Amino acid sequence: MHPLVRLAKQAVEEYVKTGRVLKTPKELSEEMKQKAGVFVSLKKHGQLRGCIGTIQPVTDCVASEIIRNAISAATEDPRFLPVAEEELEDLDYSVDVLCPSEKVKDISELDPKKYGVIVSKGMRRGLLLPDIEGVNTVEEQLKITKLKAGISPDDEDVEIERFEVKRYK
Repeated sequence: MHPLVRLAKQAVEEYVKTGRVLKTPKELSEEMKQKAGVFVSLKKHGQLRGCIGTIQPVTDCVASEIIRNAISAATEDPRFLPVAEEELEDLDYSVDVLCPSEKVKDISELDPKKYGVIVSKGMRRGLLLPDIEGVNTVEEQLKITKLKAGISPDDEDVEIERFEVKRYK
């Protein structure tokens, strides 16, 4: 198990079992010292069980970002009830560290397998990670992202950004 994934797992297990937030490790790898947005996804028997993240970093390092977002994915994803202790052994974790995003001038610059997207209109903003099972076209990717942002899927007056991730499982 990759150290970033192990940290997410430890954070969830500590919080679910004891209610305590795992402390950021003192010894950090170069990866963990960086500042970046991070998404933590939890799956149970192959089905999404929670996913929370940050587009921009809100803590001082990737390690702290993972701990914060792992706990949120387990306890605050509004689509699911909080993870119960008896579920812990059935969870699989993945950590996506976001690379800086860039504005897209034309949708031909998108590829749902390679790039995640951020769609914005005014204060509304939605994000979809890359390489999501069942999302095979740019059109599907944009439709889902607009819906997540509360933007009509037919609205073409939106700002689109793309980004790559480093995905760890």
